[in-house]
Amino acid sequence: MKTFTPTLDPAVLDRLRAYAAHFAPDFPQSKPARWAGVYLHGLLTDGERKSIEPLSRRITLPPDLASKDPEQALQQFVNQSTWDEKRVLTRYHALMAEHFASPEGVFVVDDTSFPKRGRRSVGVSHQYCGALGKRANCQVAVTLHYTGPRGHFPLAVRLHLPESWTSDPERMDAAGVPDEFCAHKTKGEIALELLDGVRREGIAGRVVVADAGYGNSGDFRDGLAARRLRYVVGVMPDTVVFAREPRWVRPPRPRRGRTSAKWVLAGDSPRPVAVEELAKGLRLHRVSWREGTKGKLSGRFAWVRVWPGGDWHHGVRVVPRPVWLLVEEQAGGEIKFALSNLPKRATRIRAVRSWKSRWRVEQGHQQMKEELGLDHFEGRSWRGFHHHAAMVLLAYGFLLLEQSRPRAEPVGSGKKGAPSR
Repeated sequence: MKTFTPTLDPAVLDRLRAYAAHFAPDFPQSKPARWAGVYLHGLLTDGERKSIEPLSRRITLPPDLASKDPEQALQQFVNQSTWDEKRVLTRYHALMAEHFASPEGVFVVDDTSFPKRGRRSVGVSHQYCGALGKRANCQVAVTLHYTGPRGHFPLAVRLHLPESWTSDPERMDAAGVPDEFCAHKTKGEIALELLDGVRREGIAGRVVVADAGYGNSGDFRDGLAARRLRYVVGVMPDTVVFAREPRWVRPPRPRRGRTSAKWVLAGDSPRPVAVEELAKGLRLHRVSWREGTKGKLSGRFAWVRVWPGGDWHHGVRVVPRPVWLLVEEQAGGEIKFALSNLPKRATRIRAVRSWKSRWRVEQGHQQMKEELGLDHFEGRSWRGFHHHAAMVLLAYGFLLLEQSRPRAEPVGSGKKGAPSR
């Protein structure tokens, strides 16, 4: 699909040069910093592909940056140059937070996929590919976004490496995967690391939202709770919970050996039930969560207190605390489920608004792919992919800043000279 970006008139290009110069201190030398500005310009220029070869043909180099082979220079900048994308993104986070962050912010965890041919591109494997809606040869990256009352912005993109990669040292070495990323990690573990990183930088946020690919993991939910983060995360229909508070007891001491450290369900305790079965007996209420282009967006929801079941039949080391179950009936009749550790007095509307904050992320993924070429990278290395992804995030940030610039009302609007957004 052909991408579309706003016209880069001279005033916009001046602001783009100033924006690119803001990140110059994070590059080891001045030359990579200047090529970063060129790469950003290329990503923002209208064109069907944003991979290096066609991008290099569309750009016009600034007078102070001469090159006989721009394509080779950009290949060097993305794939070989040793600049640290984490340092660049730290400065980007601070700039975006200055404009858009607020204490009521929500972190949204998601992933995005890139269909690929062959097996040499870092992280490529036959796995579920969301872009195609089926299992296919692809790369999958964990993404972290921020959204709040003042706006939104993407925070991070990191490739997930399947075990077929992490168990093959030669393959990892050929793709240039740094030692710190060589151990196998689930997507949930990667998401928690990304959250830890941006929170250390001071990005404010109270709630984490994720779909069932993450929320179905008890370890992921426990990791969020251990970080004192509230969450509203999707779960699968067969997720087991208790509708009434269960009673846990210590098992009888065996004649030989140690007493088990786990709690087991008492014989007279309520039994767990799958959330899809529980939902059949719940009353759904109409809730409107925001104004859309065609009016208020609304749906039918239930919001009830439950106790996680997890591996109840194996016993539990820690007695589960109560959480909320959010049930959503979508327009087509499909039922979605989410668990939440929002406070006991949290309202249904608060939960729904947090849950529905993911829409900006879905739009962001689409824009970063279709307009900015996130999925157009054709290299094979870990460094190249993450350098390209960092530049796409910076390009997206520039568009957000441009969109938020005050603009004068058109002549005849009745508000002469009044700013608007």
